[in-house]
Amino acid sequence: MKGQKAIVTGGTRGIGKAIAMALAEQGIDVIITGLNEERANSAAAEIASKGSTCHALRADVSKAKDVEELFKFVTKHFERLDILINNAGITKDNLLLRVKEEDWDAVINTNMKGTYLCTQEAIKMMARQKYGRIVNLSSVVAYIGNPGQTIYSASKAGIIGFTRSVALEYAKRGITVNAIAPGFIKTDMTDRIPEKIKEQILSMIPMGTYGTGKDIAKTVLFLISPDSSYITGQVIHVNGGMFLG
Repeated sequence: MKGQKAIVTGGTRGIGKAIAMALAEQGIDVIITGLNEERANSAAAEIASKGSTCHALRADVSKAKDVEELFKFVTKHFERLDILINNAGITKDNLLLRVKEEDWDAVINTNMKGTYLCTQEAIKMMARQKYGRIVNLSSVVAYIGNPGQTIYSASKAGIIGFTRSVALEYAKRGITVNAIAPGFIKTDMTDRIPEKIKEQILSMIPMGTYGTGKDIAKTVLFLISPDSSYITGQVIHVNGGMFLG
């Protein structure tokens, strides 16, 4: 895969950064996006230290204009695109009766609309090449739900339906489209969970431990590799046995 070109949205920290690092270690050139320019530049320098090219671009994937600019940048600097990892996501957790309309719109726009906008642009390039690998990040809560995460669960469930439909539309173009549904992965987000809740979550995981960004990154590497060339429209569960799909 050395020399291939990739985008990782939300690639400045957490799972996204782990994925971008893993791609760079394979010799894949990467563009990462994020909302914090300083953090994006720092992450890009770290990723580039693995020996591949890495560009950081401030982009809000929920905005069509930002996504258009992102893909103009791809065309200018990479000329082609082999891999798209739709990882950017946010959460605004609350019980349903306390959910505000603006919170619903923010989560759906970033998690679902962002995936749609980036995939639509990527497909234009990949269809011409007759080759592409797209991996969308869903979540275990798309399957089991979670109190206080109605918006997030809905957005991640929507990504699964989107993944399967796009996979069917473009299978004959040499493009595979799959999703990963992580369980509870140790990130900045999970670090903020109160200790009592963390204990409850761990009790639900048969392996008794949180996953890591590297666990997700390794699954991404499989899904973009020649070893998975006959796999499309699938959801890979990486959750320590928490949910058996």
